[in-house]
Amino acid sequence: MICWVNPFTGLAGDMLLAALIDAGAPLDRIRSAVAATGLTGWNLTAERITDHGLAATRVQVEVTDPHTERRAAEVLEMAARAAPRPVAALATAAVTAIAEVEGRLHDADPADVHLHELGGHDTLVDIVGSAAALHALGVTDVVSAPLPLGRGRVEAAHGVLPCPAPATLALLAGAAVTGSDLPGETVTPTGAALLHAAGARYGPPPPMTLDATGYGSGTRRLPDRPNVVSVSLGSPLPSAPDEDVVVLETNLDDVTGELLGYVITKALDAGALDAWTTPAMMKKGRPAQVLHVLTSPHQERRLRDLLLSETGALGIRRVGATRTTLPRAFETVEVDGHPIRVKHGPYAAKPEHDDVVAAAAALGLSLRTVAVRALRLSRAGTMTTNQEEERAQ
Repeated sequence: MICWVNPFTGLAGDMLLAALIDAGAPLDRIRSAVAATGLTGWNLTAERITDHGLAATRVQVEVTDPHTERRAAEVLEMAARAAPRPVAALATAAVTAIAEVEGRLHDADPADVHLHELGGHDTLVDIVGSAAALHALGVTDVVSAPLPLGRGRVEAAHGVLPCPAPATLALLAGAAVTGSDLPGETVTPTGAALLHAAGARYGPPPPMTLDATGYGSGTRRLPDRPNVVSVSLGSPLPSAPDEDVVVLETNLDDVTGELLGYVITKALDAGALDAWTTPAMMKKGRPAQVLHVLTSPHQERRLRDLLLSETGALGIRRVGATRTTLPRAFETVEVDGHPIRVKHGPYAAKPEHDDVVAAAAALGLSLRTVAVRALRLSRAGTMTTNQEEERAQ
């Protein structure tokens, strides 16, 4: 299962935990994993709230034990007792990352570091709880959008520190970050440590079949936007299939460009998977073109005969190959009333050239302008009709 994290306003441990619960992680399994650590004097609750019109889940850790400061070694020992074992492994990795960073910042042995704000109940509940939620949901791959970093300053046990806090920045080494217009702490050390421990990659949502989305709310109320992080869970798309194909090739030094274009068009119309030419230098310094036609094996004989008859070539080479094809889908958008098909692959989209040419001629616009408009309409989800899946041709 893939988990894509979208830290709209930032990321904290409680926000990630809440989003995972909102996406379907069972609260009883999370409580059980935390209880296995031996932590006492706490209770974890989750409630539904609405923030700027968006429904989300918010978690609260009610504490009766005021013990908020622990040595890193003590926190690590408790995290290691979490159950089941994969939960303990992720939790201890997150605590270890925090301890090592604090040790470097304070020039101390990581095991002896006193975790002030990070040594309390809520930190251990957030870390172990998030690890348990990821395990319960079957998440094996975590991907995150770039993390927005706030500005200003933050108050800590050692005084006022610049924001982002030094520990957060150290934990985010190698992560993708971006600036934010929000003041204060938008990414906490706990949130950063959880992504680090989960081996998170950074970027857009990977190709997947979307299964569920959850929204986790933070405690801070923002004036103009919901303070939430979202997680989207999905199954990886099936691996692209491999297919045996044949490449037919012949060297041509006595045909015109018009004839080559005609043969390529005719080969495609006859079922070729692709056709193209590459320039070559033949014997006696003669410039030439190598004509290539990609075909499935069962179309090979018919296309071979077509090439020989149309070009007058005296021979053709046959090269066996394997190709990998990705799924694609077509949708139709309208640019000022003119339909344009847009082809979508897992990683990019492209308007169909012939449709762009027709629309540009009718509207008196450049090809680039029409293509950009079509892509914008497609990304905005304002398609009209004719979405269909098809394999590569």
